[in-house]
Order: sequence, then C-alpha cells, then structure tokens
Amino acid sequence: MFVVAAIAVIVAMLLVLVRLYAGPTLYDRVLAVNVFGTHTVLLIGVVGFLTGRPDFLDIALLYALINFVGTIAVLKYFRYRAIGDVSASSVKREKAR
Repeated sequence: MFVVAAIAVIVAMLLVLVRLYAGPTLYDRVLAVNVFGTHTVLLIGVVGFLTGRPDFLDIALLYALINFVGTIAVLKYFRYRAIGDVSASSVKREKAR
C-alpha cells in the first residue's frame, strides 16, 4: 500500500511541475512550488516508512519548515521587492501605486 502511495505522490509531483510550467500568473507558480514542497515532505515520510528509517520524519519536518519559510520569503519579495525590513515609507509608496 505504501509503494502505491509513493507512486501516487510522484505522479502528483509531476502534475504539479506541469502547473508550475503552465503558470499563468506568478502566484500560480509560487503555489505550485509550495505544493511540490509539500509532496516532497510526503514522499520523504513514505520512503522513510518503507525503508524502516524513522529519522526520515525529522528530515521531512525540517524540509516542511524550510518550504514554509521559503514560500513566505518569496511572496514578501514579490510584494515589497525586499526581503529584509521594509520601512514605512516604502509601504506607503507601494500603496500609492
């Protein structure tokens, strides 16, 4: 059953790659990368179960945190054109556009 689940996750990852390539908007692509990361976490968990290595779950959790923080950083960059602290004046300029 877990082999079938791993194959299904891989097929879903391939479909997400098609969505990533097709777009059409930036947010669709960011969402596709986030979903691909989520599927990667699932695949790491299933492979860890299949190989009898429970430490893979720790790796999957770490990857999930990196995926979440990376998605937030990319969205913040495309919103404010900066990753670090955004001053109040640049936020006002952004709203004026």
